[in-house]
Amino acid sequence: MKLESIQVPIKNRVLADYWSPKTAIHEYFEYEYNDQSFEKRVRYLEQHAKDQKKIAAIIRQFMEPLGISKKSNEHLQQLEQGAVTVVGGQQAGILTGPLYSVHKAISVIKLAKEQSLKLQRPVVPVFWIAGEDHDLEEINHTYTVHGVEVKKRVYGERSRRKTMASATSINKETMTQLMNTIAKDFGETEFTEALMKQLIDILNKSETFTDFFAQLMNQLFKDEGLLLIDATNYKLRQYESGNFTHIIQHNEEIARVVTEKEEQLERAGYGKPILATNEAANLFFVEDGERHLLERKNQSFVNLAANIKLSREQMMEIATNQPERLSNNVVTRPLMQEMVLPVLAFVGGPGELAYWATLKDAFSVLGLQMPIFAPRLHITIVTRHVEQLLREQQLTVADVWAGKALQLKEQFIAEVQDQEAKSQIQTMQQELFDKYNQLASYLKEQHVSLDKILVKNKENHQKQFDYLQQKIEQSVLHKHETTIRKFMTLQNELCPNEGYQERSYNPYQYINEFGPMLVTEMLKHNYSIGNHHYLLYI
Repeated sequence: MKLESIQVPIKNRVLADYWSPKTAIHEYFEYEYNDQSFEKRVRYLEQHAKDQKKIAAIIRQFMEPLGISKKSNEHLQQLEQGAVTVVGGQQAGILTGPLYSVHKAISVIKLAKEQSLKLQRPVVPVFWIAGEDHDLEEINHTYTVHGVEVKKRVYGERSRRKTMASATSINKETMTQLMNTIAKDFGETEFTEALMKQLIDILNKSETFTDFFAQLMNQLFKDEGLLLIDATNYKLRQYESGNFTHIIQHNEEIARVVTEKEEQLERAGYGKPILATNEAANLFFVEDGERHLLERKNQSFVNLAANIKLSREQMMEIATNQPERLSNNVVTRPLMQEMVLPVLAFVGGPGELAYWATLKDAFSVLGLQMPIFAPRLHITIVTRHVEQLLREQQLTVADVWAGKALQLKEQFIAEVQDQEAKSQIQTMQQELFDKYNQLASYLKEQHVSLDKILVKNKENHQKQFDYLQQKIEQSVLHKHETTIRKFMTLQNELCPNEGYQERSYNPYQYINEFGPMLVTEMLKHNYSIGNHHYLLYI
């Protein structure tokens, strides 16, 4: 396994400017990303102590059914004793969701280790599972390569209700069928049978999307001691009770400063990532597992579609006595994390970076300070077969991203087409249509009106000529299928759906090929968060 770091153009302007000094984006963040910021941030955290024994106990209780490893137990003890944290999170996707979920976890672990050494104090990695998210269409599928096509494989069970991932039961038969389909797409290797048995065993221990996700993530990262917590965990929600009341008390001001900040962000040319409004409550109300987004109207918190109307007093009472009925959105989730954990840094992707840029003043409203934002690692896995094809075609990974594999494919197809056959068909077509024109002229002289029939006949002949040409082209393509498949393999492996691999495929595609130690081996390499993209040759 070999690691290579390359520079690639960053299409996301917020991220590009974040890595560039003296750009306007930095005024929207409390810290720039450097060693001095980490030293300053840890001094701030030392002056703002939290009840870390309580939160450590909550995480421990959540993780006990998953299995607490020796390293996880060590991290829990360190958290109890005052360790700071690096936090990242993701939705509870099928088979951990896209690869960037794993890349986030690797980022969190590596940054925690790096800062622990630099700061000479324990820094603990924490993964915050967004089990409260209810958009199941975002998490109910994965992508695979089937033949020469990228296929979207979807969990078939549908619900009319928009329940949270942590409240949505998995139909184990349906999920098993999906995983069997995915395994067929992966192809049989020496690891497939054991891998599928492991996945089925984990599925059978899981009841919800979040259960399945948490079990898988713990299995992949337990030796690194990655701590996991679900946002909807009942004990966590009880612990957050006072934090919810704090958010409700300052609700109008939070909405106002976020809206103002986003307008500034748009004027600076960075767009509007949240589409914030002054009426947004930035909280959901949970009823029977469903989340309903609230807004403020006439001093009440409402969701008209769900016929929900709550006074401020009722909201405060719910926060105090039933905090599990409240849920955060993109604005209040970072605020809640900051109130719950000693967050040295938050690890997120380009989309998260954009909406975090609106939140600096919201932290201040609650008497908090925005932590350091650490953009996650970007990693592309290059298999031996793909590496061989790159050498054979004299291409780089960046060339494939730029579309050169597809260009070479089209060029090759153009070169191998049977031009003589195409020319003969065109000659036959022209001769026949000339005869039709002669017949049309003759009939016109005879005052016979059959124009519509002649046009229809010509159309039928045209379809037959097109069909013949298509079949000849298909025959040629079939003859050269092996070469064409090589170009498509490069495209599908490195640029599926015209984007980075990490946004489409799940890690088990590569575990099936490399073996169960893939993530362990990935973690042995030295990564550093920065303005680069890693290529991992396995």
